[in-house]
Amino acid sequence: MSKIVGVRFKHDGKTQEFDSGHFVLKRGDKVMVITEEGPAIGYVCTEPRVRSGKAPKRPLKKVFRLATEEEVERYERGVELERKVYAFCYQKIRERSLPMRLVCVERRFDGSKVVVYFTADGRVDFRQLVKDLVGKFRTRIEMRQIGVRHQAKMVGGLGPCGRALCCATFLNTFAPVTIKMAKQQNLSLNPSKISGMCGRLMCCLTYEHRYYEKMKDHLPKTGKRVVSKLGEGKVIRQNVLKETLTLQLDSGEEVEVGLSDLLQQRPARKKPSKKKRG
Repeated sequence: MSKIVGVRFKHDGKTQEFDSGHFVLKRGDKVMVITEEGPAIGYVCTEPRVRSGKAPKRPLKKVFRLATEEEVERYERGVELERKVYAFCYQKIRERSLPMRLVCVERRFDGSKVVVYFTADGRVDFRQLVKDLVGKFRTRIEMRQIGVRHQAKMVGGLGPCGRALCCATFLNTFAPVTIKMAKQQNLSLNPSKISGMCGRLMCCLTYEHRYYEKMKDHLPKTGKRVVSKLGEGKVIRQNVLKETLTLQLDSGEEVEVGLSDLLQQRPARKKPSKKKRG
């Protein structure tokens, strides 16, 4: 029976799951896999496990085979070349004062090309930089501009929660994040509180968004007058996760009640209209 193994292509890179096929693998084994970018060498970083029956049956790519010693040596030479290209490219960017920030360098295992990832606020004329790199390393160079969210995904780091960045560990795609999600969850709109390492709104704002939308439809809105077992009052706060409301009773006391404690809702009291003087 085939099992699932986690494979990394870099020491601090993202763990991707593969089907072990008929191979009996253990942690630390070097394996050859076929990715969207072509063949690649990675190492098994998790113990093989049987796919859970409750887990979604998403298709997994299979491990192609165990890597040979020659392939591992070629992979290590490629890693060393990546370091040299990065250092040389960084030096040339500073010398030419190019408005770009170097992120990382990746060499394809088959040696077809070296990809240089960078971020920039706009378009950058890097033609002379490419000539410098080709003249130095005699290989095909591809410059690829990425956004700041993809930069965080590739570089990694720790988020405000103290855990490794979601985008660098398990997120495969970036879902749209809006300020409305933060408002709906009653979070502080201070940019430093709701922004991630990339400077954009944190991806985790989307995790509970659907639940908040669902519960907001069942909870009386702030400002509504309701009758509870503890008395009549006005809703001043909602606690969606606890499914409770904070009421200010007519006596001035604040109490927290659950949905089961509500008896009925009352329409908001209308202010007496002022008569216009003729």
